[in-house]
Amino acid sequence: MERAIRYVRDSFWAGRAFTTLAECNRQALLWRDQVAHQRRWPGGDHLSVAEIFEQERPRLLPHALHPFPTDRIETVRSHKTIYVHFDLNDYSIPPQAIGRQLTLVASDTNVRILDGSIEIARHIRTYDRHQLVLDPAHQEAVLKIKPKAFHSTPGGRLEQAVPESKTLLDLAFAQGESAGYQTAHLLKLLEQHGAAALRRAIVEALQRNTPRAASVAFLLRRQPRAVPLALDLSRHPQAQSLDVRPHDLETYDELARARNTDNDEQ
Repeated sequence: MERAIRYVRDSFWAGRAFTTLAECNRQALLWRDQVAHQRRWPGGDHLSVAEIFEQERPRLLPHALHPFPTDRIETVRSHKTIYVHFDLNDYSIPPQAIGRQLTLVASDTNVRILDGSIEIARHIRTYDRHQLVLDPAHQEAVLKIKPKAFHSTPGGRLEQAVPESKTLLDLAFAQGESAGYQTAHLLKLLEQHGAAALRRAIVEALQRNTPRAASVAFLLRRQPRAVPLALDLSRHPQAQSLDVRPHDLETYDELARARNTDNDEQ
């Protein structure tokens, strides 16, 4: 058994990269069929592992008629927001479920939230950390209850500054991207580059059919830096008459030299 574990660790896991559990399973099946099963059987070099397995298959017990339940079940509750916490991430729920005791059922691919026996939310499970997994329908329900709350949300502030961001976020969410992460990334780009530059990059990303914050960031890096605007002092004539004479840099050298002399005397 230990040799088998070491073989899997060294042959399959070493140097392998994947971003989702589904991708890991896909690579594992390919490795099983193309690498592991093609090895020579240790008990006889004339047969492969796959051939020995086919010989032993009739002697194996059949699969269970009913699969064993493997979902993780937890009791969750949200006291103030439309999110419940699970496995280092937050998943949205309808606003009417805030404050209620709910049941979270997590499989390897989905996260379902039940109110009693009724399913009130279903999300694709993320294995990242500190992500906000938001169903847009839950956000719309909040806005119907509190219309003024829109501009206090990250998405609301972003849409107020760059209206085109809503289309990009909707498309990104439809492609399986995290709405919370995409919104936070775009807000950071807004602070760094301003609304005008961000709007141009978002429009270009939509035209290229690459609705992701990473694509917007790439396009922003390609944009030329804006030239600083000249100050308009027409309404401040007293400022126009100021004469600022730059000091000779040797003056600062003299000050530093005098300070060092005082330290030596002490």
